[in-house]
Amino acid sequence: MDTDTQDFAARFTDSLTSAPGLELTLLRPLLRLLAAGEPVTVDQLTAETGRTREEIRHALTAMPDTEYDAEGRITGYGLTLNPTPHRYETDGRTLYTWCALDTLVFPAVLGHTAQVTSPCRATGEPVRLTATPDGPAGIEPATAVVSLVACQAPASIRTSFCNEIHFFTGAEAADEWLAGHPGSRVLPVADAYAIQQPLIQQIRTGTPSGCC
Repeated sequence: MDTDTQDFAARFTDSLTSAPGLELTLLRPLLRLLAAGEPVTVDQLTAETGRTREEIRHALTAMPDTEYDAEGRITGYGLTLNPTPHRYETDGRTLYTWCALDTLVFPAVLGHTAQVTSPCRATGEPVRLTATPDGPAGIEPATAVVSLVACQAPASIRTSFCNEIHFFTGAEAADEWLAGHPGSRVLPVADAYAIQQPLIQQIRTGTPSGCC
């Protein structure tokens, strides 16, 4: 990976982890519960984390993108029960994610394998891959890329990042999108996964990089 890409990767991670709504201490437990394919209750989160109901509710108020059902149960945060373009099949369950990058990161965080299908943002042609804890495999087409943005002042995880992180069948297919998003990048799927290692580690540990 060249120095320019490494610099962009560092800016991307810094801007992502500084966005409002990313509660690292709660994210992995919540993802683990959502991966079971059912809405998640506050009581389940308290049991999973060992925190009090008040602590969980306070953390959730700082996560404005969180999706809920009519009963107030959580149905999505990054990984979701609600259909999106990013189909994520694991352990016999069909789930979805908010963005292309989620499909690559979550298997590494949760230790499972997912079959991913998502349309190219430009052409609508499907991009397919197997996302494993060790990275993506079986990428079709092999030329597929992922778009990445590094925001100066992100509004929230979903609006500033997830809504702009897509699969494309190739770099050329992303030309028009790149023209409308100055300063953004597209990277091959394997490279997009590789630069997420600091973020994956932060989610696994529930702490920002460098935190004591």
